[in-house]
Amino acid sequence: MKSNISRQSIYLLVFSVCLLIFVLLFSFLVLIPEGKEYRLQRGKLNKLKLELRKYENFNDVVLQKLKQLQSDNSHTITAFDTYFSPLKFQKQHSTYFTSLELSKQKKVQDEDEFTVYEVNTTSFVDSPQSFYEFLDAVNKGDWIIGINFPINFKRETKMIRSSFTMKVYNTQKISKSMPELE
Repeated sequence: MKSNISRQSIYLLVFSVCLLIFVLLFSFLVLIPEGKEYRLQRGKLNKLKLELRKYENFNDVVLQKLKQLQSDNSHTITAFDTYFSPLKFQKQHSTYFTSLELSKQKKVQDEDEFTVYEVNTTSFVDSPQSFYEFLDAVNKGDWIIGINFPINFKRETKMIRSSFTMKVYNTQKISKSMPELE
């Protein structure tokens, strides 16, 4: 029996079967396992994207709070970067006193990132009210200054002599270039 199928059709049929077998083998051996791995990697990527979004939101909230704090406390931030000038201090605060004298600064133990200088002062005031106004002015001044207790008041005729010590706080970088009080 002779078949009416041409040789070309047989070659085409064999080639088609081989191609079908190749496609099936390729899909079962390569594509399906890689597809499972792809789905696992995509799931991990989605979790990482979610975590990244949470951290970005947290970063935005913290950055907003930082900007707000910087704007609210800009005066204090600049005060840390301003070195203490005894002459300027005397000029600014001499209006509260009849006489204001600063004695030599001595370096006290550093605290964290700050260099601390202690300044001894003696002043004459006409009333305790002017001394309290001076304390308010120090809080709003150009430097970070802590008034140490005790504050000694002594009556001398119509004036009150006050003596106290102050701690002037400067950042380490500013205090290296800070001139000493003479």
